[in-house]
Amino acid sequence: MIATLDAPALYEAFPELTPELQSDITNVCKMLADGSRLKIVFYLMSQPELNVTELCERLNQSQPAVSHHLALLKSAQLLKVRRDGKHNYYSVCRPRFQQVMVKLFESMLDSSEASKRFSEFVLSRENS
Repeated sequence: MIATLDAPALYEAFPELTPELQSDITNVCKMLADGSRLKIVFYLMSQPELNVTELCERLNQSQPAVSHHLALLKSAQLLKVRRDGKHNYYSVCRPRFQQVMVKLFESMLDSSEASKRFSEFVLSRENS
């Protein structure tokens, strides 16, 4: 026997995303779907900033390849760049990540809900 959900119950399970939020989440996920870009973000989350040479060494990739990934992440507003002499130093644009994640999590909780369970994870709202 196959169990089915009725349409209203199925739609209630998923939050309604605004076009802007859907676009933001899609862009962030696209950027992080590439292994090299994901590693770059993780390296930059653990360091205040790194330059291209330092990232090339950590990733064991050529400068053009790393620069390409950095340009994509920068164009998605996920990285900030600071020029010092002949080097560009990159850092994660933490407010951008926070903005997208907060919007995503807020869309999952109704105003009356304090938390929502996803398997073994619980998303909860802090009262401010």
